[in-house]
Amino acid sequence: MAAPSDPPSLTPLFLEPEPPEPIPQHPSGPSPAGPPAPASADRPDTTPAPPDRLPATPAPPDRPAAPPAPPAPPGLSALAPSDPAASAIPLVVVDGANVVGSVPDGWWRDRAGAAVRLRDRLAEVSTAGLPDVPGPVEVTLVVEGKARDIPQDPGGVRVERASGSGDDKIVDLVRETAATRRTIVVTADRGLRNRVIALGAEVRGPSSVPR
Repeated sequence: MAAPSDPPSLTPLFLEPEPPEPIPQHPSGPSPAGPPAPASADRPDTTPAPPDRLPATPAPPDRPAAPPAPPAPPGLSALAPSDPAASAIPLVVVDGANVVGSVPDGWWRDRAGAAVRLRDRLAEVSTAGLPDVPGPVEVTLVVEGKARDIPQDPGGVRVERASGSGDDKIVDLVRETAATRRTIVVTADRGLRNRVIALGAEVRGPSSVPR
């Protein structure tokens, strides 16, 4: 009987994998990063510029100075209409036609001229006031008819021109001011006196002002 042959070699079905080769390390730690990539030609560089290279902001243009306020009329303080202190200055409303007519000096021959003379005389009332009302006061002269077109007075007397009745114009002025400000009407007209007193105004006769 023949001798048995050597048994066939068996090839292992699974081979143990070899360990990977170690990665060499840099002596001082991780490898340094390479130089930064250059900016793309079609993408702008967004790196912020240092403060000393930023463009200077232009200064705003100077604004023109406001014009100075006009001076207050003589005898009156420079108070705004909305200032509560303005109500401390009494208002004197003069019935021009009635006061002019109280002096028989021929005023009927030149009504406008007589009104201008009265306006000029009233300028001293702005600072001196009335006999029982110390100054300063605000003086308003109401004119009508042929005296309606006299010019304003640069000396401090305000001229109010009545388009119709002078009495109605005075009543309108009193209605606007008497509730919050001392208001004195200078007239000898009895009907007008009753109307303005009912609205809270005081009344003085023509002799209380220079005529």
